[in-house]
Amino acid sequence: MLPYGRQSVDESDIAAVTEVLRGDWLTTGPAVDRFEAALAEWTGGVPCVSVTSGTAALHVAYAASGVGPGTEVITSPMTFVATAATAAQLGATVVFADVEDDTATLDAEAADAAVSTRTRAVTAVDYAGHPAEYDALRKVADGAGAVLVADAAHSIGSRYRGVPTGALADLTTFSFFPTKTVTTAEGGAVAVRDPATLESARRFRNHGLVRDPELQRSPDEGGWHQEVHAFGLNYRLPDVLCALGASQLRRLAGFIARRAALVRRYDELLAGVEGLRLPARRPHVEPAWHLYAVRVLGGRRREVYERMRAAGIGVQVNYIPAHWHPVFTDLGYRRGMCPVAEGFYAEQLSLPLFPDLTEADQDRVIDVLRETLS
Repeated sequence: MLPYGRQSVDESDIAAVTEVLRGDWLTTGPAVDRFEAALAEWTGGVPCVSVTSGTAALHVAYAASGVGPGTEVITSPMTFVATAATAAQLGATVVFADVEDDTATLDAEAADAAVSTRTRAVTAVDYAGHPAEYDALRKVADGAGAVLVADAAHSIGSRYRGVPTGALADLTTFSFFPTKTVTTAEGGAVAVRDPATLESARRFRNHGLVRDPELQRSPDEGGWHQEVHAFGLNYRLPDVLCALGASQLRRLAGFIARRAALVRRYDELLAGVEGLRLPARRPHVEPAWHLYAVRVLGGRRREVYERMRAAGIGVQVNYIPAHWHPVFTDLGYRRGMCPVAEGFYAEQLSLPLFPDLTEADQDRVIDVLRETLS
């Protein structure tokens, strides 16, 4: 089965991991600092906190921002459920706002209409690698006295009006799952602009431990002493995986270029195919494409999905609208509340896209898709 996405691991990645395995530090060591520093080179210098997954990154970002009981988080339903679930798990109320029809990113007008006195965060999702409209969303967040969060699981290396992903929001979360542009096997990170929030994020990913004697309440206990002032969790990304991530970041520019070339080729070879709508790209955006998400028109998405899978092409649907999951319907969320997102979902289909995809395999994808739609 030709997958819709997969990791690209070469000998340099393997050597980086092997070097750590032969060293003294498997976790909480120098490879973590090196990875976080390398990642900050892609965020415009905004410092980063590495964590164990993209989900953990969202959890850390929300916790560090004061999301909790009595607060609300406005976000898009066109995302993996973790974007909303991590806020709900902290006790916040999730408010789903609809998306823009062409990019499936959070609609600033819909987000603005959802603002209340309890709004603590506005979380955009850079769907498929295309950044959301951050200028408009910044006005919404600032007007609400809320933090602007970017779920950039899809968009490391993207730029919006020349500004890199990681520098557009107050907090930006990344995912390094194998299908993403950069992988650490499992892993994630949070880029944080505000120093105090950055420190909160670092503590939360390490049990909430306070080791600086100047900040402790009982600093004279001894050199072993450490304190917990607020609960956290163990979300530390180990050196082994950070070494893989740092090696992958050295290849990121190549990954982005290869994905862009494949997207251009899809665009050219699928142009004018009846019953198909191709992905949009706004002129002020430079996407680092994670998905090639077409829309299958005429109510034929399931048919096309099943016929292509039967032909050995692992197309995927990304995603079930988050508010459709039973955990949210049980809380009172209903179908129909975000009609643009739901209409997008009804037609969306992700075609294979990853750096090692050959043009021959891409031709096979295109041929089967054209035959299915004919």
